[in-house]
Amino acid sequence: MKKSKTGFFCQHCGYMSPKWLGKCPSCNGWNCFAEELIVDSGSDSRAEMNFDGKPQSIEDIPLTEGQRTVTGIVEIDRVLGGGIVGGSAILIGGEPGIGKSTLMLQMMHNLAQKGLKVLYVSGEESASQIKMRSERIGAVSKDLLVLVEISLEKILEQVKAVSPAVVVIDSIQTLYSGELMSAPGSVGQVRESSSRLILFSKKFGIPVFLVGHVTKDGSIAGPKVLEHMVDTVLYFEGDSSHTYRIVRGIKNRFGPTNEIGVFEMQEKGLKEVPNPSTFFPGGEAAKCCRFGCCSLSGRYKADPGGNSGSGQFHKFRNSASYGYRCRL
Repeated sequence: MKKSKTGFFCQHCGYMSPKWLGKCPSCNGWNCFAEELIVDSGSDSRAEMNFDGKPQSIEDIPLTEGQRTVTGIVEIDRVLGGGIVGGSAILIGGEPGIGKSTLMLQMMHNLAQKGLKVLYVSGEESASQIKMRSERIGAVSKDLLVLVEISLEKILEQVKAVSPAVVVIDSIQTLYSGELMSAPGSVGQVRESSSRLILFSKKFGIPVFLVGHVTKDGSIAGPKVLEHMVDTVLYFEGDSSHTYRIVRGIKNRFGPTNEIGVFEMQEKGLKEVPNPSTFFPGGEAAKCCRFGCCSLSGRYKADPGGNSGSGQFHKFRNSASYGYRCRL
């Protein structure tokens, strides 16, 4: 029988303490510690995923993980730096209902249409609900496999058996590991599930998309260390009262972080917007909008001294650098 012990974890940064603290010494947050049961097992759960590598010259390392898989969605491929890198872990965050699951299904459908076997793991919807959404947006393919599961161990078993080209976990907050006694979505479970999925991705070269929800303050739910563990962090932003959405790269080890992807939510899913200036009132007459210059870098020129104009993009609440004005 496994021996369990109790630990206190900061719900903001994941800092662990053997006793309850009023203030977190790591992030200085107040009243943010929650008690969780952790397992003190004699065996290492990650032993089967050890790399067993030896030091080698950097000149002799093959560039097998440098090959990119093009998703077929131009806006996403540009933000990722040209496509999905093999063995990479990508975290995509956004508010509930913004369209993260729809975007992932459309992306997996495009890859399946190319003959690649992909696996979509859902812990929030049933298989029939996913089929209904896929039928509505036209994302039904034979090689698009759907798995409804929240047990991390069972998910890893299925991934090994299927050997897909890409895996999507929707969402990381729903997974749990049997080695921890805490509830799904807790800091310990999110950290454990993410770390094991990332190790699995690195060892077997299978890209993994981790879908994460965003809290009220605009940060991805779970420990902040999660954003440091993954290779790429994408924020899917928008406003429920408008149809336009953007995907913004916050971190990217394999590409630039000054690119954005623009989408329009329609009845049959997300549609790419290659020229965002077309939906400003007045067309060429309205050439400025209040929007984060960091998001438009690479596609538009930031002009801190430009005149402010009207447009849809000022509705994006999570965009950074509100004070800048971007001239198209």
